Amino acid sequence: MFKLAQNGNVLLDVGEHVPPSAAFIIEALEKSTFCDCKIEHDSINDFFKNESADKTLVVASKHNAVLNVTISDDKMLAIGELTLAQGGKLLSLEEAKKQLIKAGIVRGYKQVFLEQLLQKQFDNEAGSLVKGILAKGRLPSDGLATKLITTVETLKDRLKAPKLKEDGSVDMRDFGKLASVEPGSVLIRQQPATPGKEGFTVLGDILPAKAGDSKQLVAGEGTEISKVNPLELVSTIAGVPVEINNGMRVDDIFTISDVTVKSGHIDFEGSVIVTRNIEPGMKVSAKGDITIFGTVESGELTAGGNITVKQAIIGHQKADDKTLSCKLIAQGDIHVSHSQYCYLEAHNIFIDRQTSHCVMKAKRLLQVGQSDAPKGKIFGGEILDATTLIAGEIGNESGAKMTINLAASGAEITADTDNCFKDLAKTDEQLDTLQAALEKTDLVKDAEKKKLLITKIGATQQHYCQQAEQLEKRLSALDHDLHDLLSDANLAVNSVLHSGVEIHIFDKVLKTTRNYPPCNVKLINNKIEVEFKTH
Repeated sequence: MFKLAQNGNVLLDVGEHVPPSAAFIIEALEKSTFCDCKIEHDSINDFFKNESADKTLVVASKHNAVLNVTISDDKMLAIGELTLAQGGKLLSLEEAKKQLIKAGIVRGYKQVFLEQLLQKQFDNEAGSLVKGILAKGRLPSDGLATKLITTVETLKDRLKAPKLKEDGSVDMRDFGKLASVEPGSVLIRQQPATPGKEGFTVLGDILPAKAGDSKQLVAGEGTEISKVNPLELVSTIAGVPVEINNGMRVDDIFTISDVTVKSGHIDFEGSVIVTRNIEPGMKVSAKGDITIFGTVESGELTAGGNITVKQAIIGHQKADDKTLSCKLIAQGDIHVSHSQYCYLEAHNIFIDRQTSHCVMKAKRLLQVGQSDAPKGKIFGGEILDATTLIAGEIGNESGAKMTINLAASGAEITADTDNCFKDLAKTDEQLDTLQAALEKTDLVKDAEKKKLLITKIGATQQHYCQQAEQLEKRLSALDHDLHDLLSDANLAVNSVLHSGVEIHIFDKVLKTTRNYPPCNVKLINNKIEVEFKTH
């Protein structure tokens, strides 16, 4: 009934016997060997609508499977769109691979992807369109940053859990055993930064990876980079390891039970541990850390590292000059239980419970209270400087005046900025003078003398140009520092901010005239704003 032409068309002889209807032809096709071919409905319908003298009718056509490969815009995926055969040839693996090569795919191809797509030729309806991923690019993997692995327990670690005897005193022998190191002990092992793994697109473009940030291992006093392994920091003396930025130092340690008139003032090159108390009028100075397991009463502590006082620090206002009798100054951090009538100055200040009538100056954080949402109280006294102040309650119900200065160090930055501008103006003035001198060299008749003058002026010009460049870099850095300082400046209150508190943020002032619930006080659009916390 049907026959196949060379061009792939399926023909029906209608010269002698005209089929009764289009439906009859289609039903006959579906029962024939040409059932998978594409039925030419338009041709069949036209035959019955319009009289035709043709003796043969095109009722269907054979189509081979066709693969079209598209590349995503980012070149990270190659998608295969396979139009399944209709009575024609299935697409072979070899033919499909040729299409991939033609599309320019050189990386990220897996044969299994292609096999999975070609398998769909047996599972789906003839002529349908099926899709599948044929190749995947790879994003670059950034390298890992240098990792410094501490291999010893530091003084800071040990102080988190001091060992106590049954009578309540500290077992210093146990402390010494746990915290000290011997010469040659490995303190830190460095895992170097990795370069990362480059990526690629399916077209073979290389996507470079970012290398991990590299840190240099820093050998503090009492330590050195190992001569055997440059990735290890080792101690050169016996003592207590103390963390520093990107490294460690080892301090000699001086231990004493009480600092009294009998012991005299303590001034030590390493770290100092006082197992009990510091009596009124006594001074302790250390280049390392100072740790007090008892109380400090009207004492003066000065440390090159951190100061930790496990119990209270208490002073009073001196009758003669109104200064405070208890003073703690640390280059690192100060951590105390509670404080009263004391002066504290450090990078960060942590007070566990409460502080009253103290004058405090922190470079970064001043926190009163423990946990993630500190609820400690702070009233009376003055905060000279801090970037962030976090407490539960600030001020008191009587509305007694209290002053808080945040980002006060911004004044130093602006003063530095003004000086830089003045220096830059002087440098520009010098360059103008030199330019004028250079122009005057045209009047010099002696060629040798002229050449010498030009060389001399040129060298001086270069010096001032470099100076100007350095000043401009410094100005940019100062501007960046001030922006960061003012962005970070924040007074966080977790319970109540009382009336009578005068808050200064850089050069702006807010005086509280009522009580505020939990809030943040920040500098927004050059104005101090109070943002209420939502729970």
